Amino acid sequence: MTARLDPFAAAPSMMREWHRASLAINSSLDGNLTELVKIRASQINGCGNCINLHTTFARDSGETEQRIYLLSAWRAAPCYSDRERAALGWTEALTRLSEGHALDDAYDALKAQFTEEEQVKLTLLINVINGWNRIAVGFRGWADPAAVMAAAKAAA
Repeated sequence: MTARLDPFAAAPSMMREWHRASLAINSSLDGNLTELVKIRASQINGCGNCINLHTTFARDSGETEQRIYLLSAWRAAPCYSDRERAALGWTEALTRLSEGHALDDAYDALKAQFTEEEQVKLTLLINVINGWNRIAVGFRGWADPAAVMAAAKAAA
């Protein structure tokens, strides 16, 4: 698969700002939880690039293979906490907005597990990963996880 364009080369200033905001939002919640959310949204959106990146990052941060493999069936798997289930349900509800407005149950579960500030942070995280999915899928982007991690460390 050949990339359509490099968004960082085409709009460097805007992409630097997008990346900066993404890093800030990503670091606002627990790392393992954020990776699960990013993987699940990327599965729904069919973003192979982001699934590859975030499963790699999840493994590097200690996530188990079992929990990564079961993520698409999280409702039927007993290995996720109530907090993770609330985050995954909210992720699915926001990522699938066009499929209806079944937000009430997802929000009730979210509210029981997350403070209002955390709800905003999680919602921003979901927006960020959905944005990255659209950039990667739209422009056929593919990034090496090691290169992304090195760039993130350099930016920090």
